Parts: sequence; C-alpha cells; structure tokens
Amino acid sequence: MNDLYIPEVDLQLAQDRHAITIIRRVGIGILAALIVCAGIRVLLNIHTANALQDYTAKTLERTVLITKANAGDLQRTLNLPTTLRGNTESIIYARTSGYLSAWHKGIGDKVKKGDLLATIDAPEQVQELAQARAQREQIAARTELAEQTLARWETLQARQSAISQQDLAEKRSMVRQGKADLSAADANVKRLEQLDNFRRVLAPFDGVITRRSVEIGDLIANGGKELFAITQTDVLRLTIWVPQAYANQLKTGAQVTVNLSEHSDAKLNASIERIAGGIDAGTRARQVDLVMQNSGANLLPGAYAEVNIQLTSGIKTLVVPAATLIINDQTQRVAIVEKDNHVRFQVVKLGRDLGRDVEILDGITTEDRLVVSPSDQLTEGELVTTLPWQPAVGDKGSKNNTSVKNAGDDIKPGQNNSKPK
Repeated sequence: MNDLYIPEVDLQLAQDRHAITIIRRVGIGILAALIVCAGIRVLLNIHTANALQDYTAKTLERTVLITKANAGDLQRTLNLPTTLRGNTESIIYARTSGYLSAWHKGIGDKVKKGDLLATIDAPEQVQELAQARAQREQIAARTELAEQTLARWETLQARQSAISQQDLAEKRSMVRQGKADLSAADANVKRLEQLDNFRRVLAPFDGVITRRSVEIGDLIANGGKELFAITQTDVLRLTIWVPQAYANQLKTGAQVTVNLSEHSDAKLNASIERIAGGIDAGTRARQVDLVMQNSGANLLPGAYAEVNIQLTSGIKTLVVPAATLIINDQTQRVAIVEKDNHVRFQVVKLGRDLGRDVEILDGITTEDRLVVSPSDQLTEGELVTTLPWQPAVGDKGSKNNTSVKNAGDDIKPGQNNSKPK
C-alpha cells in the first residue's frame, strides 16, 4: 500500500511548486520595483531640497546700493530768498496844491525822463504869481527913482553946493534899500514861477509806470497824496542776507544764479555789486546787493526769486550722502562692502552736516564702497549683491556740491523777505 504510486498527486504537487515559484518571483520583482521607486523618490526629494535651498539662498541674498566718498574742496550751494526790484524806484508826489486836471501816463506805460505825467490846476497860485510880478515892478520903479535922486545930489555936491552929508547918506541908503527889496522881489517871483512849473508833473528818469493813484478832479496837496510809482526795469536789483557762517566767502563781482518758478527753463545770472562792511546784529546776517540785466523786460519787479551761490570752503575732506550713515546709541557707522561682497560695519567721525551730504573726517577712504540707505536687518559679514547708486534728478548727492538750507529758506512768495527771520 505504501509503494502505491499516484501520478495525479505528483502532477498537482509540481504545479503547486511552480505556482509558488512564480508568485515568489513576482513578489521579488514587485519588491525590487518598490525599492527602485523609493530610491528614485529619495533622489528626487534630495534634488528638490537642494534646489529649494539654492533658491532660498539666492532669494535671501540682499541687493544693496553702493556709492563712494568724494574728496576735494567742498562745494556748497547757498539758497537764499529775495525779491526783484527795479534798478531805480521812485514814488512821485506833488510839489504844489490844486486839483488834478489831467493825467497823461498810466500803469504799464514806458516813459522817458522829462515826459509829462499829469497836470495840476491851481488858479490861486497863478494869481499870486501875477501879484508878485506887479510888486516887483513897483519896487523896481522906486529903486530907479532913488538912483536918479542920488545921482542929482552927488552932482550938486560936486559943484560945492550947500548939501549936508547927512542928506546925501540918506539918499545912498534909500538906493541900497531899494536894490535889496528888488532882489527879494525877484527871489519871490522865481519861487512862485518854480511852484507854477510844479503844476506839470514830470518823469524823473526813464522807466515804467507801475502804479497810478489819482483820478481827474482829485484834490492834490503839496507832499500829500501819492500820484505815481515809476520803476527802471532794464536793470534789476536784488538784496539777500547771507548768514554769518558764510559771510566771509563772498566777493564783489562774483556771479550767482537766480531761479524763478515761472522761468524755470531760463538761465538767469546776477553779479554781486556791494557787500555790507559788517554783520547785522539783529539777524546775524550780512547784506549783499546784486544786479541783474533785464534788457527784454521779461522779469517783473516785485517777483519772488531764489539766489543760488556756489561757495568753496577750501577744506580737504570726504563727503558722502547722509543716507549712508547708521546712527545707533550715539555711534555713527557706515556699512562697507568688501571686495568679496561681504558687509563690514565701520565707525566714522563726522564733520559738518551739509543737508543732503555729511563730512567724514576719519574712518573711510575714497576706495570704500558704502551702502546707501542700509536696511536695519543688514548684518555683519552678510553676503550681498551690489548695484551703483544713482542720485535722484536735481539731487547732486555727494558730488562735492551740497544744497545748504539756511534761515529764510522757508519764506514763501509774497512774504516780506527783506531780512531772514
């Protein structure tokens, strides 16, 4: 019974073994595939992590603007307010009394010296002049009679007639008195004639009428009411008050630039004509008078303007934009980008504050690359990317030319700016 061979059983066992082998191989293949996939996934994760790290590092790398200090004589632009005035300005009053009978020139009219501006009617003055002339003729007649009488008495005395010296002296005295009265009468007539001429109001110089304050029929008093205002506009005058700190840096004849908002495109120049010999104790400023040519009469007297004066201190210093400074706990520092593009903080010693720029007396050189407007998050040794700093339009930065704000810069057009407050 034990040796009984059953072929069907062996076939079934062989089939089962074959199936198990196939299943095992499939399992091994699947396991190998899973292992390969896991490896690929790991590699992809590593590559993605490295890429993300590189991207993050590149994103976190800070870009900064850099500039360099400038050496040499410091140039500054002093901006001061002023008002355009005529070369000669005059307010015309009447020298006689009466009523205005006519005016011949109005505002905006150009006049020459001696042109008739207005006529004043004064009939009482005309009659007074006629009376004075008549009185003069009376005195002249009396004086002529006294001279003839003296001549006859001197002739009689020459003939040894009985004429006393007392009577002769009286005749001579009457002649001298008559001549004196005649001279007084002549002076009175000339005075009244001059007053009569004042009824014609004339232009004192070439210019333009800027104001007329009378109408026909107005009562005019001697030295009372203003009649006209006249201004000479072919040459304009400007007055500025220079702060004490810059008072000694000006020279007579130096050229300055004048800016007007309505003539922003025009290049206007003026020259320093006079400089006060002292400083005003009230304002601590020095008066400076300038002249500017205005041949085309394009500029109007009374306009607000700004005078720009270039000043040279002669001090050898380094000048940097104020935006490069880092001030913490009363310590002044700047951020310097080294050759390997790493940041280094350097303590500096400051000189004068020049507005947009500052003077650096110690701590840096002209070769150092300075960070402009450094971020508060910038750290020592940080790697950065640099870009050159370009000053904004109208801002000359640290090119040795700095705009200095001074007393009087806040004066607005239309305010009285004869002196800085």
